[in-house]
Amino acid sequence: MDLRSLLRRQMRVITYGTFDLFHEGHRKLLERAKSLGSHLIVGVTTENFDDARGKLNVQQSLMERIQNVQASGLADQVIIEEYEGQKIHDMQKYGVDIFAIGSDWRGSFDYLQDYCQVIYLDRTEGISSTLLRKENLGVVRLGIVGAGRIANRFMTESLFVSGVHIEGVCSRTHESASSFKNKHQLKYATTNYADLLENVDAVYLASPHETHFEYAEAAIRRGIHVLCEKPLTLTAAEAVALFDLAREMNVVLVEALKTAFSPGFQRMVAVARSGSIGDIRSVDATFTKLEKGDLRELQGGAGGSISELASYPVLAIVKLLGGSYRSLTCYSHIPRTSEVDLFSRIDLLYPHALASARVGLGVKCEGDLVVGGTEGYIYVPAPWWKTEYFEARFEDPTRNKRYYYKFDGDGLRYEIAEFISLINGGQIETYKMRASESIAIARIIETARQEAVVFV
Repeated sequence: MDLRSLLRRQMRVITYGTFDLFHEGHRKLLERAKSLGSHLIVGVTTENFDDARGKLNVQQSLMERIQNVQASGLADQVIIEEYEGQKIHDMQKYGVDIFAIGSDWRGSFDYLQDYCQVIYLDRTEGISSTLLRKENLGVVRLGIVGAGRIANRFMTESLFVSGVHIEGVCSRTHESASSFKNKHQLKYATTNYADLLENVDAVYLASPHETHFEYAEAAIRRGIHVLCEKPLTLTAAEAVALFDLAREMNVVLVEALKTAFSPGFQRMVAVARSGSIGDIRSVDATFTKLEKGDLRELQGGAGGSISELASYPVLAIVKLLGGSYRSLTCYSHIPRTSEVDLFSRIDLLYPHALASARVGLGVKCEGDLVVGGTEGYIYVPAPWWKTEYFEARFEDPTRNKRYYYKFDGDGLRYEIAEFISLINGGQIETYKMRASESIAIARIIETARQEAVVFV
């Protein structure tokens, strides 16, 4: 036996994970970790720790997940991970030589190099989709359409959601599809959407706005569930057609408007509509950012601040006041040097309230949300679309109340978790983002873009 083999036999290796719905990918990772040494310690996370680190949709209990690992026959020792920072304690307590983790987390655990060697294991490519399905029906095979910025963030956020396996990507060019596949170590890349649909249970549409309807319709007709980036469509008629088809095919169709799924925003809506601030008389929401360069959102066609950003403030308005407004007025700033609106204000008149949504790609305003009522008001500071904190304020300041909520990561994990839960639960609609609300948002965006009063 050579020296290298002898040293390897003496190495103690540790890895961690949730190991929910144990499948071939988990097994491959444990096999690779075990091959690094003579003794493999596997840390299984508790429900409370998963919640604290933003892990969502865990379907099995801690004991079931521990049994999953033990049944693999690959762990020499199983421990429980209960709190942040425990890894450092474990490295020293168990005399660990190597910490191994999937390459999806590359760089995240470099701080452990002071205690042991850190090895990032490449993601297992080519895991059999048939095997995943056969092993556990809770694992949803998902394909991504689009390889841009939001698709990359989606990949990162999906790591925090149990029960989903990203199979592959479809993009308009072979270069972008291959680059995305290699970066995220997916099973395959394609430019043929039909090929993608052959191999998945669900798709996430992160393609240009004007392609959403075509891609969503094709998937739904094949019984494929759809999570579609905002705006779902650019016309109300298209949104209605998609939801009608989804009901007919018994398929989940959800607009991926992340704010709708975040715990803080949901609670804010509940507090506002509970009557705690009286009757709602006004909603003012703003979302602006400064964009420059050769970006899709600054180009003609489906570009502009309304199509790119209005979904967020209009969501707040629809959630708080409903979709039945009396009239809509829109003002848009389109400079002579631009093809699209760089700033717009959409005013909605309701029977007993007024609402205003301000959006901008070339103008910066305070990005807050204010809900005015007959007894008080709710204030959500910027960035309100990532609601972590809000206040209910009153004439008598002793009645003021503050609310704090977690908003983990980029927030996409919340919509992914809800989407997977709907599929596994046999439901086709969520109260967090109803079909009627998506249709109302599409109608407001369509009308605002068509009827805007333009100023330069």
